[in-house]
Amino acid sequence: MIELSHITKTYRMGDVDITVLSDVSLSVSPGELIAIMGPSGSGKSTLMNIIGCLDRPTSGVYRFKNREISTLSDDELAVIRNQKIGFVFQTFNLLPRFSAVKNVEVPLIYCGLPARLRRERAIPLLEKVGLADRLHHKPTELSGGQQQRVAIARALVNAPPVLLADEPTGNLDSRSGEEILNILTGLNKQGVTVIIVTHDQNVAARCRRNIHLKDGRIVRDEATA
Repeated sequence: MIELSHITKTYRMGDVDITVLSDVSLSVSPGELIAIMGPSGSGKSTLMNIIGCLDRPTSGVYRFKNREISTLSDDELAVIRNQKIGFVFQTFNLLPRFSAVKNVEVPLIYCGLPARLRRERAIPLLEKVGLADRLHHKPTELSGGQQQRVAIARALVNAPPVLLADEPTGNLDSRSGEEILNILTGLNKQGVTVIIVTHDQNVAARCRRNIHLKDGRIVRDEATA
């Protein structure tokens, strides 16, 4: 499903080139549950952004479902991000003026789906993540764990085969974090490929594969179960 070959990412900072990823190669099969780990500055988020088609590598080859990403236009990449990859962020990234159900509907608005069909697709997802009684609450009326559940429902609304989660439990207390992790592992059992960037050893322990980065390189890629 995902294949990265000799990926390098370099940023220009003034007169200096900063290499964030160096010669990274990995493949991800459908249905995997993966943790990407490493210290701050190791390149985890950059790798996640490249996998999620939010950024392009400086060199190397990235194929998503056998499509060479570097050959795609910005519009084609936007379609992949909207329909093939779901994103969950540490900071939730919900729209503060929208209710929970309207936040979940946002990706469907970009697809041009009529309001009735958007609502019919969004509500069952919020029910699935345990928010049937919070459909019309705004983010400020929800706890951190509840906001992350809304974000997960939003990420799933187009039924993407891949879910990317960047520190999804980072801003949550241990109980809420465990609930979110249970949702993510449950989705994986239903066939969704889940890739989690995390500092948390407890999160990594729940994944079946751990990829460790250091100084922009993969230093360890191991099965955990």
